[in-house]
Amino acid sequence: MRKFDAYKDRYQTLKMERDAEGILLLTCHTDGGPLRWGALPHEEWPEAFHDIAMDRENRVIILTGTGDEFSGPRPPAATRYARPVADMDRIVFDGRHLLANLLEIQAPIIAAINGPAIRHSEIPLLSDIVLASETADIEDAGHFDSGLVPGDGVNLIYPLLMGMNRARYFLFTSQRLTAQDALDLGLVNEVLPQDDLMARAWFWARKLAKHNDMHLRNTRQILTLELRRKVQEHLGYTLTLEAMANLGRDKAPQTGTA
Repeated sequence: MRKFDAYKDRYQTLKMERDAEGILLLTCHTDGGPLRWGALPHEEWPEAFHDIAMDRENRVIILTGTGDEFSGPRPPAATRYARPVADMDRIVFDGRHLLANLLEIQAPIIAAINGPAIRHSEIPLLSDIVLASETADIEDAGHFDSGLVPGDGVNLIYPLLMGMNRARYFLFTSQRLTAQDALDLGLVNEVLPQDDLMARAWFWARKLAKHNDMHLRNTRQILTLELRRKVQEHLGYTLTLEAMANLGRDKAPQTGTA
């Protein structure tokens, strides 16, 4: 079993704080500001989720962001060009574990989406209770419209959450949903003023924490069973298709002089 002190300060993009009730506050960030998605969180988060999952003293988790955004930014233009094979190999490796390790966490997870979540927005939406600020737009800005096949899990999660036709439209068009849109589609459970968001997350966390550990763990396992099955069965294949499409792209033009 993992011990909290052994991993709580290990990750540069996740701040971890745990109280006496076993409620783990997990705050994503980049250098103390809003999370800038990229290679570092893509590499760190699968390992962090594994550490959290292996620590049975984590009884309830609150996942939130920093400042006025949950995750961004839009990918740079370079994503439209082929990446080196080694880069795509690493992306596939990390991507296979990112959602799988998140879903292996047996503690219930409460997401408090504090602002726009436009990169890997499926991660907070996989929480058991999803709270959103009124400013929390939802988008998949990192894939189709930015030159990447959406094969790293969004293709599995969004159809389960919002229905097949809505999800295909959402992913093909890079649709940006307001918090109210997300509530109407069933992606989030509550929309709150930003100043009330964390208080509500802590209310639900403390309410859940009153239950015993086995009750919490087994309920979480039952309610994520279909999600875990989908990820296990399909994610390796769809990540490979994403990598193949990227490697088939034109290479970035060379700059500078010989």
